[in-house]
Amino acid sequence: MSRSVTVLNGPNLGRLGRREPQIYGTTTHDDLVLRLIDYGRELGLNVDVRQTDSEELMIAWIHEAADKRTPVVINPAAWSHYNIAIADAVAQLEAPCIEVHISNIATREEFRHHSVISAYVTGTIVGLGLRGYELALSWLATS
Repeated sequence: MSRSVTVLNGPNLGRLGRREPQIYGTTTHDDLVLRLIDYGRELGLNVDVRQTDSEELMIAWIHEAADKRTPVVINPAAWSHYNIAIADAVAQLEAPCIEVHISNIATREEFRHHSVISAYVTGTIVGLGLRGYELALSWLATS
């Protein structure tokens, strides 16, 4: 039986491939979903990839993962920098949680330099593009 992992993507990530391709690349979110499901299968993981622009829905998904003790890969996107409600939800996770950012938030605008989520995750991967998701899944598969 495969181990389940939930990948959660926050606001505007549904526009991957169209949104600032010089920063985020040209791969669409749909392509990312297929890529992560396939890669997860290779690692023996059952990967469920979700994206929302709704804070309420993101919190519900994090609570679901907490209740099921499911490992999480999360890209909170803009919520990373100010959303205490999302951070509080992530703090409730008992299974490992890896925070991923496609771009290097430390080299972008000053307001992006700090993540309120990072204090509650197992580890953070930034600036490695979409490969960061695969690195997170690889780590979870061996942890």
